[in-house]
Amino acid sequence: MKLEGKVALVTGTSPNIMGGIAEGLAEEGADLVCVDINPEYAEQCAKSVVSGGRRAIAIACDVTDEAQVTAAVEQAKEAFGGVDILINGATVFNWKGVLDMPLDEWRRQTDVMLTGAFLFTKLAAKQMIDLGRKGSMINIISTAGHQGEPGNIGYGTSKGGLLNFTRSVAMELAKYRIRVNSLTPTATDRTEGLERAKRWGVEWPGPRLGQRSGGWLADPSTGSPLQKLPSPSHYAKAAAFLASDEAEMITGVDLRVDAGAIAKYWIWDPGAESAQG
Repeated sequence: MKLEGKVALVTGTSPNIMGGIAEGLAEEGADLVCVDINPEYAEQCAKSVVSGGRRAIAIACDVTDEAQVTAAVEQAKEAFGGVDILINGATVFNWKGVLDMPLDEWRRQTDVMLTGAFLFTKLAAKQMIDLGRKGSMINIISTAGHQGEPGNIGYGTSKGGLLNFTRSVAMELAKYRIRVNSLTPTATDRTEGLERAKRWGVEWPGPRLGQRSGGWLADPSTGSPLQKLPSPSHYAKAAAFLASDEAEMITGVDLRVDAGAIAKYWIWDPGAESAQG
């Protein structure tokens, strides 16, 4: 197993992408610190990991609150002796554009994704350095952080900001042998998220694209060059690789698990080509 003996702290452990990543890291041998502002998500994620034979703790935490983040990182140390892997995935969805986004909502959304990543990165890095651990950090981006998605200004801006946050921190922490990379998911197949929510016994509102209407593909997979959407388990495999010693010479890189979405030429419609046979 790639991550045997490692401890991973994962933020934003909803039943979809981050819950899938947490479970995937556990399958590769990691023990988990499951963090979410929703206590039920954190608790059920941890229970799932434990049921699979690994150790885990749940922490309810507002990632924008420095005192709570400090306590979470310290609790991870008390439980497992420290953290080897940090994955910043806490996210707030708010489908508003620049013309209708209230300032307080803008601040909250960008605060969760940018300040949350800043605080956990800063405090986890200090702990790794104090303990003499070479670590791995992964920031979760989105194809919306690479492209111009209308009506989603806070999300796209925050995810785009995390790309250069990743590169900057990777350079700063390289001398401590702490690697920092990012992982870009895209529109995600909802099957696993729904199954996981049912298995965990929690409510999950569903994928964000399922809540959009007007001007959007009815089936997002038709816009994918691979003609299918990734699942959380695909992201988990990529995260496990980046976090493992197999990626020891990789830092400051964004790994896109997007079925080719960003690489696609804008005027090409792979769904139409597929329909023509």
